[in-house]
Amino acid sequence: MMSRLLKKMRKHSNSSSSTVQAKDNMPVEISASLQECVEALSQRMGNSSDFVIRTISGNDVLPELAVCYIEGFIDVNQLNQISESWLTVSMEADGLPDIPALMKKVVPGGELKQLHTVDAVISTVLDGKAVLLIDGLTSSFSASITSLEKRSIEEPSSQTVIRGPKDGFTEDISTNLSLVRRRLRTPDLRVQTLVIGKYTNTKVILTYIEGIADQKIVQEITSRLQSITTDSVLESGYIEEFIQDKTGSPFPTLLNTERPDAVAGSLLEGQVAILVDGTPFVLLAPVTFFRFLQSSEDYYQRYDLTTFLRVIRLFSFIVSLLLPSLYIAISTFHQEMIPTTLLISLAAQREGAPMPALVEAIMMELTFEIIREAGVRMPRVIGPAISIVGALVIGQAAVQAGLVSGAMVIVVSFTAIANFAIPAFSMAAAIRIIRFVLMLFAGTLGLYGILAGIIPIYVHLVSLTSFGVPYLSPFVPLRFSDMRDVFIRVPWPFLKTRPDDIKPHNQARQK
Repeated sequence: MMSRLLKKMRKHSNSSSSTVQAKDNMPVEISASLQECVEALSQRMGNSSDFVIRTISGNDVLPELAVCYIEGFIDVNQLNQISESWLTVSMEADGLPDIPALMKKVVPGGELKQLHTVDAVISTVLDGKAVLLIDGLTSSFSASITSLEKRSIEEPSSQTVIRGPKDGFTEDISTNLSLVRRRLRTPDLRVQTLVIGKYTNTKVILTYIEGIADQKIVQEITSRLQSITTDSVLESGYIEEFIQDKTGSPFPTLLNTERPDAVAGSLLEGQVAILVDGTPFVLLAPVTFFRFLQSSEDYYQRYDLTTFLRVIRLFSFIVSLLLPSLYIAISTFHQEMIPTTLLISLAAQREGAPMPALVEAIMMELTFEIIREAGVRMPRVIGPAISIVGALVIGQAAVQAGLVSGAMVIVVSFTAIANFAIPAFSMAAAIRIIRFVLMLFAGTLGLYGILAGIIPIYVHLVSLTSFGVPYLSPFVPLRFSDMRDVFIRVPWPFLKTRPDDIKPHNQARQK
């Protein structure tokens, strides 16, 4: 009986190889000998202690079975069920069961995939699944009995809203994709999976809505992803730097978010989302400059409140970029522009100040950046307290010691608060870097120096693109039809078309 079963299994696998061999860089096939196959897998894994091969004895009808898995990746209870089912599963009438049908009875559930090479077995095991090897069969079967510890769905920590969904992405890419599917219940949502990283084999998912997204943009993003050759991808920031248009630009050309509703809304406007396994931050492309000043909450609040908040953010952006530079330039070179009463007050504050305004501003800005970074790195319980107390104590002590003027402390503090009002952290970080450059120009040439710094920045922004989409759209080039959702947001009944800046295939949003 046993010999008949082995013959049938060999015939089913359509392979006559009996040893694991590799010729001319061809994939190494699974050996029909279970012992040889186990030895080949152990050698390929370097006899790692966490690579477990569990052998299950057969009987007169069933051959010996081996289960390969990474310790801690699989559910032990389901593995025990496989062991019990292998010996107790019902046989066919002739005693020679069809192997694939038998495995469907043995495996508790989930995807059951047949593997034929050693590399496929190793890749499947490292992906967190179990692989079942059968003596006498030159193919194996993968079992999805994964039991990895996952962080539960929580509210996003970096993008909070007052009104709107409170769930956020996690580090598990399957969970993240399901959160997007839950909001976009359409068969037109397309999902493409890639594996990037020689050693990490990180799963990357490209998703878009067919019929809305521009296929040229989808093909361009896919081509850039496929061209990545690197050892590792541990976070979506790796992917962002590989596929962005200009690496040397301080301005981000991809938007990252950990909000599923923001991803769903962006997909409905024709953008493409890139999900990376192991991180809650999803990339969105293409994007324009003004999308970094918008929040997903803008579409949940009333249009008049949303418009007011967008104006506040734009004002905060300008303040964060220019306020220290303007103060340095006016107080140093253009005192005639200051009202007399205010000028007298500032002169009294600066009386006896040992350093010029430029040095004061740079020193205070660097001090605040250090306090901000220390607050982030400190334990969460005491981090905010250290930041607030440190800023108050150092600022007050510096004024009393006569090192800086009180007006400078106010300017730097208000600038820092305005920087926090920018919704996108990547854009806020870019402004923090550019601010130091403008301060140096203002301290040497005054207002002319500020203009000399702003003009190259504007020229750079005009020349910048995100996957072929102009970065300053809809102002450059000018599109009046898209002005309804930039600095202002008109009521939803009037947003009948999607923004034309990212070239959606279907522009009609409402009938």
